[in-house]
Amino acid sequence: MLKSDTARSDYRSLAKVGVSACLATCAAVTFSNPWEVVKTRLQLQGELTSKKNPTSLRPYNNSFSALVVIFRTEGIRGLQKGLGPAYCYQIAMNGTRFTLYEPFKELFNNTLSTGDAMSTAVIAGAASGVCAAAVSSPLYLVKTRMQSYSPANAIGYQHYYKNTYSGLSQIFRQEGIRGLFRGVDAAMIRTSVGSAAQLSTYDKCKQAILRSPGSEDGFYTHCLASMITSIFVCLVMNPFDVVSTRMYNQKGNETTGKGSLYRNPVHCLVRTVYTEGISGLYKGVVAHYLRIG
Repeated sequence: MLKSDTARSDYRSLAKVGVSACLATCAAVTFSNPWEVVKTRLQLQGELTSKKNPTSLRPYNNSFSALVVIFRTEGIRGLQKGLGPAYCYQIAMNGTRFTLYEPFKELFNNTLSTGDAMSTAVIAGAASGVCAAAVSSPLYLVKTRMQSYSPANAIGYQHYYKNTYSGLSQIFRQEGIRGLFRGVDAAMIRTSVGSAAQLSTYDKCKQAILRSPGSEDGFYTHCLASMITSIFVCLVMNPFDVVSTRMYNQKGNETTGKGSLYRNPVHCLVRTVYTEGISGLYKGVVAHYLRIG
């Protein structure tokens, strides 16, 4: 009886963690979504074309320019494109990621017996990120395509969906279940890298700040640690984010189900670097930081 009560208590605690994470991230995404739209557009701008190519459409000079241009041409609705699937994605992704992080951490602590809290946190973060990416991938697919769509400045391949349900059903009808999980491999890499970097770096940054004379564990310490962590996460994660965005947005062949531009994440990475250079992997990095920072 006692074991049963303890188990129920543990499940309630995990559920509370998941619900809290979902609510917090949905509130945050309302304010950060405009930067997500900007990031997506910048990552697709000049896709597989050299900067020297005069025929390449480049309506956005930088993150702040893109924000202004989108607002002027598409209004506030343009800056909040993909908000519906973004909410659903955050609930599915962060709810799964944060709920599984502690169980994975405990599992790896017991099985690996490394004695290194940092390495265990990294592995647990990566594992929970992979699971979260797999669960939420169809929602991220629709979100990316809705955010990239622009009647004023067409960047990348244009997909038009009225809402989340419309996007999911249209993709399923045209490309089947395989189409719904297009780019899931890139998303799993992206999310595992981001989760490992974020979940393992924040505590270390916070501890380093608290060792400074006069530092206290409060709001300002949390903000500073988050800002420093976000810089590290962006630098590590942005190349995978670019690959993920491009894998999701490419047109799929209705017969074969294959992408029209990239076979897999490695192929996307190689083609991007070959055509656009290393800088192509850091497109939208400022908007990326402003979104998560």
